[in-house]
Amino acid sequence: MSNQPPDRPHGRRPVRRVVSLVPSLTEAVAVSAPGLLVGATDWCTRPAGLDVRRIGGTKNPDVAAITALAPDLVIANEEENRAPDLAALRAAGLTVLVTEVRSLPQAFGELRRVLVDGCGLDRPGWLDAAEAAWREVPQTAPGRLRAVVPIWRRPWMVLGSDTFAGDLLSRFGVDNHYAGHPERYPRVPLDELLQAGADLVVLPDEPYRFTAEDGPEAFPGLPAALVDGRYLTWYGPSLAEAPAELARALRAAVG
Repeated sequence: MSNQPPDRPHGRRPVRRVVSLVPSLTEAVAVSAPGLLVGATDWCTRPAGLDVRRIGGTKNPDVAAITALAPDLVIANEEENRAPDLAALRAAGLTVLVTEVRSLPQAFGELRRVLVDGCGLDRPGWLDAAEAAWREVPQTAPGRLRAVVPIWRRPWMVLGSDTFAGDLLSRFGVDNHYAGHPERYPRVPLDELLQAGADLVVLPDEPYRFTAEDGPEAFPGLPAALVDGRYLTWYGPSLAEAPAELARALRAAVG
């Protein structure tokens, strides 16, 4: 496949320069069309060695720096990026594509919208591989398990309702205990987490970096699954490997 995207149909200006404000989408675009990205956030760590202009964080992008790059398209996410920043980019005359990803099917749909509809690329092969990988997901245990899924400590915060990570876990037979909470990422005191009656605790290494020495000790007697946060929370090329990697981590915890 050419590194340059094709001209867009129906007289629309071809997309030659893209700025990404979302780590997952940065990786998706960079892998699919090397050279298309001209700017990304400081948190965009994939693919390794990505050489583009850094334009600040996901919550505090440098609007002037982005505008100076003259992108044909800025890609963003309704959860990771702030509405005032996106409004400022639009006010500067830039085209901003905002994604919403709260489930696996939605992730696949939004990836196609960004790459094919937004960037004018051919559908990448890794996206087909990712969809195929998720068609048959191995269950973690004979019956369904209930988990608490912290994403931060000091204070403790967990996955709540309507989250992409929660949807992924459910496909392995692991139900998020706080899936019915009115908030998406509620703060929950540790003593309440310990009394939740969960079967296991799932500890990703981002946004908080839980490790074998930092996290499991707070949940004595409860199996702890340490998972790579990229496989649990990123929607991009890692989705092709995520089913096998998450299954391995969950099975290691519950035996």
